[in-house]
Amino acid sequence: MRTRTWPTVWSVIRLVAAAVITTAVVGQFITTIRTAIANDRDIPTTIANFFSFFTILSNLAGALALLAAVIWFFMRPSHETREPAGVAVALAAATTYLFITGVVYNLLLRGYPTADDHVAWANEIVHVVAPLFLLIDLFVAPTRRALPRRSALVILAVPIIWIAYTLLRGPLVVNPTTGVAFWYPYPFLNPNGVNGWGGVIAYVIGIALTFAIVASIVVWVGRRRVLALSSGTIPAR
Repeated sequence: MRTRTWPTVWSVIRLVAAAVITTAVVGQFITTIRTAIANDRDIPTTIANFFSFFTILSNLAGALALLAAVIWFFMRPSHETREPAGVAVALAAATTYLFITGVVYNLLLRGYPTADDHVAWANEIVHVVAPLFLLIDLFVAPTRRALPRRSALVILAVPIIWIAYTLLRGPLVVNPTTGVAFWYPYPFLNPNGVNGWGGVIAYVIGIALTFAIVASIVVWVGRRRVLALSSGTIPAR
């Protein structure tokens, strides 16, 4: 039902979603550390590896962006109806990152064998529930701000930095599970695989283009929604 209470209702839903995402990340983290301890693995490396997965980073970004939006909503002056630029960019970035996380996992990685610290319910939340919720939020959240088109470049900066970090760190880390003298969070970024650096470069180019396209679409959708609301095409909730 489209009512004046819709922004409040959606803010509560956002808070619940942030809590669910955080619970999944924390649940997986606890299991990962417990498994590492039980198998006498290097704990600092295990922790660093955990937070090197883009899946984890994108879900943390999603939870923090949603929480920031909720805090802003309940503390804002009554005349403010659109989220601040910082919150809006964070939401757009989280939407982009989680959407791509969900697509890449479900299309490329779902069939791979799971690790011994795998938590099934948490895995589904971070790869399916969180991406779907941020995607829905893009289309129904009543307080989203229209962003300038150049915001897509800001969104693109984070995955580029992450890819550089991953490729530079990979050969410097001993895999705490297998003892192999390198560690990469995803097989398609591992130059020691059958496709070598050529395959990695191809994936990096594809990933960069995908991020650029999805970020541009997310920004465009936000702009169109605000324009439609302003013109009355979409009834105010």
